[in-house]
Amino acid sequence: MSTGSSHQRLLPLTIGAVGVVYGDIGTSPLYALRECFYGPHGVAPTPENVLGVLSLIIYSLVLVISVKYIAIVMRADNHGEGGILALTALLPAGARNVPKWPVLVLMGLFGAALLYGDGMITPAITVLGAIEGLKVATPMIEPYVVPITVVILIGVFAIQKQGTHRVGRLFGPVMVLWFLVLAVLGVYWLRLQPDVLTAVDPPHAVSFFVNHHLHGFTVLGAVFLVVTGGEALYADMGHFGPRPIRIAWFALVLPALLLNYFGQGALLMMDPSAAEQPFFRMAPTWALLPMVVLATAAAIIASQALISGAFSLTRQAIALGYAPRLDIEHTSSAEVGQVYVPQVNWALMVCTIAIVIGFQTSTALAAAYGIAVTMTMVITALLLHVVATERWGWPPALAYVVTGTFLTVDLAFFGANALKIAHGGWLPLVIGGVLFTLMTTWKKGRQIVSQRLMSRAMPLEEFVSGVREQPPARVPGTAVFMTAQPNATPAALMHNVRFNKVLHEHVITLMVVTELVPYVSEDQRASIRSLGQGLSEVVLRYGFMENPDVPRALLEAREHGLAIDSDDITYFLGRETLVVTSAPGMAIWRERIFVFMARNAVRAAGFFKLPTERVAELGVQVEI
Repeated sequence: MSTGSSHQRLLPLTIGAVGVVYGDIGTSPLYALRECFYGPHGVAPTPENVLGVLSLIIYSLVLVISVKYIAIVMRADNHGEGGILALTALLPAGARNVPKWPVLVLMGLFGAALLYGDGMITPAITVLGAIEGLKVATPMIEPYVVPITVVILIGVFAIQKQGTHRVGRLFGPVMVLWFLVLAVLGVYWLRLQPDVLTAVDPPHAVSFFVNHHLHGFTVLGAVFLVVTGGEALYADMGHFGPRPIRIAWFALVLPALLLNYFGQGALLMMDPSAAEQPFFRMAPTWALLPMVVLATAAAIIASQALISGAFSLTRQAIALGYAPRLDIEHTSSAEVGQVYVPQVNWALMVCTIAIVIGFQTSTALAAAYGIAVTMTMVITALLLHVVATERWGWPPALAYVVTGTFLTVDLAFFGANALKIAHGGWLPLVIGGVLFTLMTTWKKGRQIVSQRLMSRAMPLEEFVSGVREQPPARVPGTAVFMTAQPNATPAALMHNVRFNKVLHEHVITLMVVTELVPYVSEDQRASIRSLGQGLSEVVLRYGFMENPDVPRALLEAREHGLAIDSDDITYFLGRETLVVTSAPGMAIWRERIFVFMARNAVRAAGFFKLPTERVAELGVQVEI
């Protein structure tokens, strides 16, 4: 790609990143400062408290987002892809200094599960927070806040099929306008109360904790709301690339947020009674309804960061063997990381609407909001330490200082949010626990099925020897037998010879392997081993961000010497019938869950893009 075309794409990608990546962080002004002073754990909006809270907000944005995520964590890209599963895939297996590597993998998996919970809560709290602004204009609107929110959320999830690039084009300009309005409102109130700028002095934050002790620590849970989009930012990196995300942050998003928080602080120093809705009280009376409309649009966009992040995480989880096959639709020919997963989209919609109906207000949801993201941030810091020392070669002392600083901040936020577990914080933990159980059950179940099949499979070399000694009847064409067991004769191949008494002229045993990288180059896609007697063993390798296309890969492998009749190919699949037993492996309840997930997975033929008219399935019963 030429430099000119690269620059031409940079601006639309940057605007798209503003629309998709920064929606979550960008709508925090709707409720973050309000929860510090008006929520159930709020403090009185005195000038000293306002300066202390603002100081905490400033340095949270700088340290957590600017330094941790923008400057460092985004360097941990797995061939351009981000997110906690991509970070987990960077862990060096068997590293000398990482004796608990499997534990770290499970931690990364749990962090990914928690992000799904965040993906359900973010749309609920942001849209609720925006619609609640109508109550400033007329309290009579209160009974209609929840129904309006539900209708808007249905619309948000309904447009996901259009793809992130189209949504970004639609949302990007709106969010640019949103951040400009944030800045203008902030500057207006800063002009009236410039003393609020002294909040940049860190002693204000220290004094806040000295004066309030445990209560001040509790308020830290509300301060955390200003940085909740950090993990979504990292997860969405593959959609736009790191450069547009960094440019958008430093050129527009961070300045606008800081100005608006300063402006809200200035308003509270002049009028403490505005603490109930400081954001909407910043707007002049004539602009209130337009601000609610714009805030609602921004809240809708805020949902996008987590929704698109959930699609990316799901795709990675499927490829890495932690989730059953689902429908994955590419929504952009230019950005391969942009996908849409219908099953995940509608599941998120149902859960999000249920959360809105159950919690009713954004203040009630604020208690549930932070715990999942803080736990994920702690896990990210731990994984980052391993990647920094084992892959980047950082000196241990430097790694401990950097990640230790991040962990100190993250654990402080986690502790503050843990105080709210009984008041709603349990929700994302329950969601994360359920999804973690499902993912580990699927991984373990597939391992058990593979072991059962391997235990009764004939070694491939032994099968070839049998064909050589007692040749069966041969028929024209190519038969491709897909398998997940290396060096083992596929059950479908055994059954075909045993019951049909024939063997095709060309026989290929095919295994698809997912590597711990997002993409595999075409020259490393296929490895071919000739077994003799017209049999070949083929292994196709894909990255965890790629969708396998078996027919295309086989045609390309023909150029490297694979014997194949492209006009007469039949794909044989082993259709497994799973039977729950008390055999050693998993608990019976987990086996039942695994069987249910397997029955509802997308058929292998569709997932591997096999032509349906050329697929034959042979049943095999497996006890688990």
